[in-house]
Amino acid sequence: MTITNLRDDISYSLLKKIAQTDGNQAPHEVNFTKSDFDERDLSLDSLEQHLEYLTLNEYINADVAGGNAPESFSLNAELTEKGQYLLKRLAEKYDPNKERQAVSIDSKDMAFLEKVMVKGNIPDPFDARDITEVVFRVMRDLMTTEASDRVAEELHEEVLETKDKALHMEIADLWKDTNPIVGFLSRVRPPWQGPGIFKINDDRFLFRVANEGMLPPERDREQVVKAVFSATKDELSEERIQEVASWLPGKVRQLWEEA
Repeated sequence: MTITNLRDDISYSLLKKIAQTDGNQAPHEVNFTKSDFDERDLSLDSLEQHLEYLTLNEYINADVAGGNAPESFSLNAELTEKGQYLLKRLAEKYDPNKERQAVSIDSKDMAFLEKVMVKGNIPDPFDARDITEVVFRVMRDLMTTEASDRVAEELHEEVLETKDKALHMEIADLWKDTNPIVGFLSRVRPPWQGPGIFKINDDRFLFRVANEGMLPPERDREQVVKAVFSATKDELSEERIQEVASWLPGKVRQLWEEA
C-alpha cells in the first residue's frame, strides 16, 4: 500500500484511543467509532494507511481485525515507547483540554536526547538518537583520532532515562558510533581536511547530515545540527568546546558557537 496524505490529527486520534484502552501496556482489542475522529468522514483506505504508517515506524504494534471504518473498526494493538513520545508531542497540538503552561525548563534538568528533541523539533528519542549519531560521525571525520578520543572521555552521561533497551547507552556510545565498522574506519583514516572529496566544507557537512540522517525535506537541517551541538556542549568542558570548534568549517563552526 502506498502511504499518502497522512494527517497528524488522525494519527493523534488513533494513538490516543490505543493509549486510553491500554491498561497493562500489552496488545489488546481497540474498537473505534466515528466519534473517535470527531465525526470526520474517513475512508477505510485512509485509516489503514495511517495504521500502516504507525506500525511500520514502530509507534504501535497492531493487527487490524477489520470492519467498516470508521463507523465500526477494531484492531489488536499496543502503544510502543516510541509511540508514547509521539502521542505526547501531538497532544500539545491537538488536545484542547491539555493545560498549556509556559514553564521554562532548565536545560540541566533535561536528558541529552530530550534536549535534541526539543531544540531540533524531532518527534521522538529514537529519531533524535539516529540523527545525533550522524552529526557526531561527520564531526568525527573532521578530527584526529586523538582529538575525538578526548571528546569521548567527557561524554559518559546516559542519553535518556528509559526502560527501552534500544536507548540504554551513554552519549559516548553515539560519539564512537554504534556501527562497529564505521567506528573502526573513523579511527584509521586521517581527518577529512584535504582537497577535493576529502574536504568537508559547510555544504558537505550539512548535506551528509541530511542525507545519512534521512531528514525529511521540511526539517531544518541547520536547526537539527544546532540542537545536537547545544546538547553536546552541555556535556563538555570549555577546553573541549574550543578544541571541537577549531576543527569545524566556517558556517558549521558558527552554528557550534551559537548553540
